[in-house]
Amino acid sequence: MNYPNSFTLKLARVGIAGTLALILATSPLANMGVIAAEAVPSLVSTKMHNTQKDSLEHAPIQYQIQARLNEKDMTIQGSEKVTYRNTSKDTLQQLVLHTYADANLSKSTQANMFQQNNEKISEDHPEKTAEDFLGGIDIQAVTADSQSLDFHKENQALTVQLKEPVKPGESVVFQLEFHLNIPYGSQRVSYYKDIINGAHWFPVMSVYDEVKHQWNKAPYSRTFESDYYTSSDFEVQLNVPDDYQVAMPGAITTQDSSEHGRKIVSAVAENTREFVFFASPNLQVERATRNGLTVEYYYYNDDPSKKKIVDRYINQAFKVIDFYSEKYGKYPYPEFRIVETYVQGVAVEYARLIQMGQIHDSAVPEEDTTFVHEIAHQWFHALIGNNSETESFLDEGFADFSMVYFAEKQGDKLNGFRSIQFDTAPVDMAIASTNDEAGDLAGLVYYQKGRQAIYQLYRSVGEEKFDELMRTYFKRYVYQNATIEGLLQTIEDVLGKEVRTEMQTALYQPDFVLKPEFQLSQEETAAYVHDILQAQYQAVMGMIPDLPYEVMNRLMDKVLQGEELTIVLSDQASKLATKQQEDMVNQLTGFLDMTGMRYDIIRDRKELKQKMKKEIGNSNLIVIGNAKSNGLVQALKFNIIDRTKLTGFSWKNTMNQPLAAGAYVIKHPYNQNRLMLHYFWNEDHLSDAAFEAFKLKIQESIGFTNDFYQYYVLDNQGKEKSDKKVANPISSLFAE
Repeated sequence: MNYPNSFTLKLARVGIAGTLALILATSPLANMGVIAAEAVPSLVSTKMHNTQKDSLEHAPIQYQIQARLNEKDMTIQGSEKVTYRNTSKDTLQQLVLHTYADANLSKSTQANMFQQNNEKISEDHPEKTAEDFLGGIDIQAVTADSQSLDFHKENQALTVQLKEPVKPGESVVFQLEFHLNIPYGSQRVSYYKDIINGAHWFPVMSVYDEVKHQWNKAPYSRTFESDYYTSSDFEVQLNVPDDYQVAMPGAITTQDSSEHGRKIVSAVAENTREFVFFASPNLQVERATRNGLTVEYYYYNDDPSKKKIVDRYINQAFKVIDFYSEKYGKYPYPEFRIVETYVQGVAVEYARLIQMGQIHDSAVPEEDTTFVHEIAHQWFHALIGNNSETESFLDEGFADFSMVYFAEKQGDKLNGFRSIQFDTAPVDMAIASTNDEAGDLAGLVYYQKGRQAIYQLYRSVGEEKFDELMRTYFKRYVYQNATIEGLLQTIEDVLGKEVRTEMQTALYQPDFVLKPEFQLSQEETAAYVHDILQAQYQAVMGMIPDLPYEVMNRLMDKVLQGEELTIVLSDQASKLATKQQEDMVNQLTGFLDMTGMRYDIIRDRKELKQKMKKEIGNSNLIVIGNAKSNGLVQALKFNIIDRTKLTGFSWKNTMNQPLAAGAYVIKHPYNQNRLMLHYFWNEDHLSDAAFEAFKLKIQESIGFTNDFYQYYVLDNQGKEKSDKKVANPISSLFAE
């Protein structure tokens, strides 16, 4: 799962107003009984392939599933045959399966990472009731050798009582009949518009812990992820309408159904961590095959130019997979699939397949770090599994480090190792925390600090030994479930006990920070923040082709690109007004200093006169103070009035309004290639209430996450009463 996991994305979330703070601190029914098997109408009539003998040598669990998608009422009727081999040393009297689809029985148990999406969907579709966003799975029968088995379903766990115990090394075969109600919206199993997201759509075997002598019965986490499975062999036949395109892991084949207008889409996927599907009548597919690997991209062709971007994404996927195959271990499957859906703000990893949001014509696949992160999960989740409820660091930490590792080796200086080295703030929590312990800090703990601990290991031992460690770790745990203890033991075996101890301390002690010798210097930090902000401003402002030249945010963009900046203060102000001006300047220069931006400050009229022609004429300007007491405004008053006419700002009327304050931006009074931004107030000084609001507005007005102002006017309480601005296409993402 992708969360904002780089400093770039952090800046995008907090905006300029929060960037200062970020830089300084640095840095989301019980059911008991036995019922008769209900006939599954119109299910696949063809025989499933009998590969049990061969596949048992590969995976301890086999699933043979026949299911019918009822698209009219959005349900699935399914029949599931499970062959389970007991690989533990315990004799098992019962089996446990997860029914994660039951997380949708109520809003209180649904994953809150999709809550915001669902709320937006609900607003756009008022005809949908709260019940439409709920669903769940009904277990209709469980049998073995044609005999009914007792079962109990509670809190997303299905417990099956066996007639005969299963001894170590023995296998048991049982059958389930189930009925799934698919919720509307954006959950992992859901339908929205013309697509069905099919994760958690059938009961899946829990993992048995032979140390604790118990099955994992934890419900799916509301705050993070609980993906903990045994790699298994799947044979799935899904009956769908003829016009549906279906994406699943494994080798996919299609045949006609006995029902008119329907078809059967089958998939065989061996040694696969989990089995999901996505189905829609409007998905198109582009594919390419290189060196025995086929990459497929399922997408909505709403723009003729989209195919070119999809082709670039496919090319990028090959590049990323090749990199991780070389560094960690070869990607063993013959296919990899990407599916475009309507999810927003997150991307989701599955075995042999990832789910992405909608891509646009402005997308740059080579700069899409989320895409790289999700592909890394094929190694750290799909191939090397782990309990992501209790040890999320093992998948998210390694996936995020791998994302940065790839960027670094591609020469990406924004998303490479500098993004890890920048983080110098401790977190009062261990990286090895569970999901419950991490809570809302999961992204910071697992992604930011997790990848940082791995980077420190990388730097401590060097790239060659680090890569050797990772290849050993992969060989040891491919198709298995790893643990932090297993990782530490591998580190000890390959790199020695001292390195193990250091890594163990990094993971289990709170307040981890990177060793000073691996951090950025003060100069390197300023250069990095400068580069990040420069890229962000250019990217966001480039989203509006017709954005006016005279917007406040552009002044910061120009200075980030190396243009000069001069800050001019009123020099005939009272002591209180002078103090307020200095507070504003300190706020601005504190940020400018941390980003390495150059500036000059003029505080008296004599210096102003000396620099008026040459320096000021070539510089962008930020002017602060009452227009009547600022020497620059008075000297260029008539030019300023003429320039404000171009933006519609009534300069004379506004400057004569009692108690008014605000800001406006114009082209430089005598240099049309530069900008002048004036933060003004009409009284001697601002009231206390207005002063705090005024300072906050300064930060908002030049941030790349806020709307693009040409001017705004505030009342004596600092509340905005008039403005002219252009909507920022990303500002809604940061409203909270």
